[in-house]
Amino acid sequence: MSATTHPAYRCRPNPLHATLLAGTVPLFLGTLLSDIAYFRSYQIQWSNFASWLIAGGLVFCGLALLFALVNLLRAHPRSGRPLVYVLLLLATWVLGFINALEHAKDAWATMPAGLVLSAVVTLLACAATWIGLTNLRTGDTQ
Repeated sequence: MSATTHPAYRCRPNPLHATLLAGTVPLFLGTLLSDIAYFRSYQIQWSNFASWLIAGGLVFCGLALLFALVNLLRAHPRSGRPLVYVLLLLATWVLGFINALEHAKDAWATMPAGLVLSAVVTLLACAATWIGLTNLRTGDTQ
């Protein structure tokens, strides 16, 4: 009787995909830091910075999500990691969009919901980047 194993394979992200994915973290982190600065100083310009950083983060995250969807279609049917990656990116983009709508309000009205949403989106972006940039993908072994 022969044992069949699915070998581990390396799946390196496309350089453009990796750049877009890695670009989401500093943009959403900048949003969080701008919200913290606004929360402490109440200078409206910090809220404006946060709005622009969210817009940039949504562009980068949306394009990385397109790459992730293509990778999901090409992935092994039994591997769940690409699906988790796509779902994390999708959750990051959706909550980032809700955060953009929250920041579209008057600057005084964005706190504290905007700060909490920025923290959640930053954590989701970090988790998605962690999963997306890991090189070793293992197949199912049965």
